[in-house]
Amino acid sequence: MLFGRKNPISWSEKIRISLWPRRSWTRSAKYVSKRVLRLTASPHAISAGVAAGVFASFTPLLGLHFIIAFIVAYIIAGNFLAAASGTFFGNPLTFPFIWTSTYKLGNFILSGESLENEDVTTSELEDVNLMDNGISGIWDAIIGLWEPVLKPMLIGGIPLGICFGIIGYILTRWSAGIFHKARRKRIAMKAQKAASNAKSLPSK
Repeated sequence: MLFGRKNPISWSEKIRISLWPRRSWTRSAKYVSKRVLRLTASPHAISAGVAAGVFASFTPLLGLHFIIAFIVAYIIAGNFLAAASGTFFGNPLTFPFIWTSTYKLGNFILSGESLENEDVTTSELEDVNLMDNGISGIWDAIIGLWEPVLKPMLIGGIPLGICFGIIGYILTRWSAGIFHKARRKRIAMKAQKAASNAKSLPSK
């Protein structure tokens, strides 16, 4: 296939790249931001899409971040590609901060409800053997993690996700305005240069 890879990337390599890119995080962030700003959509759609992706990053449902981002983007009229790029906010460098902050805020909102049930749930989890019980064991573990971990993280992630989503919207809207203004200026300068070159050509 034209421009295809001679050696296709394995699934393990794709997972590794999604968790830790080949480029540095700074270069990857610049690449993602440029792709977002170059999208052919309105500044609101781009900014709303990024906000949706940032919001989804604050939920503990790791495998559903894209789906959550798309749903939120659809509700607030955001661009889906921008929403997918916005989930880049959740990465191995930011997840420790996100998980810690959402867990603590969730427990604070619940007024200690999760902490009271922590001992009971922990003892229940000790009886779950994932290797022996297979899928049922994994499901039991998820149910066991709901009260002490997932519930406070989800509740704490909603207000934090909204706050950081709004910040992401404002910063993206501001950046998009600057980017589009600079691009229009470059296009106008190229058109002016082409017109001046055409005038300088000798007439036949």
